[in-house]
Amino acid sequence: MKKLVKLNFFNTLSKKMVFGFILLIILGTILLSLPIATVHQQGTAFIDVVFTAASATCITGLTVVNTAAHWSIFGQLVILGMAEIGALGYMTFAVLLFNIIRRHRSMGLSTQLLVKESLNLENLSDTKSVMKYVIGLSAFFQIGGVFLLAWDFVPRFGWKRGLYVSVYHSVMSFCNAGFDVFGNSLMAFQNDSYVLIVTIILIVGGGLGFLVWRDLLLYHERKRLSLNSKLTLTTTGTLFVLGFVILLVTEGNLSSLAGKMSWVNRTVNTLFLSVTPRTAGIITLPTDSLHSGSVFLIMILMFVGGTPGSTAGGIKTTTFGVLMLQSIAQLRGREDVEFSKRRFSQANISRALLLVFLASIVITLATLVLTQTEKIPQGYGLEYIVFEVLSAFGTVGLSLGLTPHLTVIGKVIIMILMFVGRVGIFTSLYALSKRQTRVSRLRYPEENILIG
Repeated sequence: MKKLVKLNFFNTLSKKMVFGFILLIILGTILLSLPIATVHQQGTAFIDVVFTAASATCITGLTVVNTAAHWSIFGQLVILGMAEIGALGYMTFAVLLFNIIRRHRSMGLSTQLLVKESLNLENLSDTKSVMKYVIGLSAFFQIGGVFLLAWDFVPRFGWKRGLYVSVYHSVMSFCNAGFDVFGNSLMAFQNDSYVLIVTIILIVGGGLGFLVWRDLLLYHERKRLSLNSKLTLTTTGTLFVLGFVILLVTEGNLSSLAGKMSWVNRTVNTLFLSVTPRTAGIITLPTDSLHSGSVFLIMILMFVGGTPGSTAGGIKTTTFGVLMLQSIAQLRGREDVEFSKRRFSQANISRALLLVFLASIVITLATLVLTQTEKIPQGYGLEYIVFEVLSAFGTVGLSLGLTPHLTVIGKVIIMILMFVGRVGIFTSLYALSKRQTRVSRLRYPEENILIG
């Protein structure tokens, strides 16, 4: 009976989460449909408006129209606001608003549960403390990013334009959203290592996870890190270093650009290229100019994504880390999966396996549909579509060029992928599920089959 009640509760909670994000997309669609939202004040095709609203809410950054050239300042600010709310969770903003207008001095249980689900927290007790860090860290990184970027942008563009692009780029970098108001992301700043390094800090700051940041900031008091933080930092660091080293090899440290860039700038661009697939979507180099090995590595990094409870998407670093440790334990003949003198529960491992399996099914089905609806240009293969699918599911925002040429069906498929990638597979399934789990008292005899 307890499990039955628990499942029904999660179904209701997940439906509220899904419904909340859908409402945000609807609101964004209405605002972006206004003539004032476009530069020429002539409106935008409905499917393109919905696609942009979904991409912004799901902090993806895939665009069917050029953000800088098509949307007016009003439209760009609507996209900015949706990305901010989508990144931190709409319940975070609801609680913040209630506190500002003093309607509620403390969060009720239902509100805490929605915040917990929105931020992907493990324990309800973490809700109040993590909320403070979510708001505080978000303000610290984004305001700090504005000041650091303004140091470069204001002299370059003047006070008005410089401050505007500093705010926009700081928010989008921290939120791992990928929208830009330059027209070509950061390709014009290939030789500006200062801007690229600041952007890297903002991307990592948003993608590391608020629980991890809380552990790091409280380390001087607790003198320890949680298992989640240790695994996150280890996996993130490993992927970061391996990605950078492999890209140095596959791209030859951008040796083809040796005449246009210094060695330092080429190294920083390679470093940037290893960071942005972690769901940031901001680029300094055209993705269609990269070598096949680099494209394949980027697809892997997009699939893994960032950290639970962060502004990033993907299957998450902890999922990847747990499965890697589980594989190592199996190869060594060990029954328990251990890390940092702790043992992972079987439920943890099973959930990670289920998540990867479901993600693989979703990606496979989406790829099959898009191969029938989209046209692959000459010179490309299946990677042209798979790259787009992984980018949408991981809420990354990178593309080999397919996004602006998507058919209506293709846009719908990509929107669904972005939504599922942001809200989460489990949350989406709980929201759609009407089935009730029943514990059977009958258990059949156990028997093994041949594997491998």
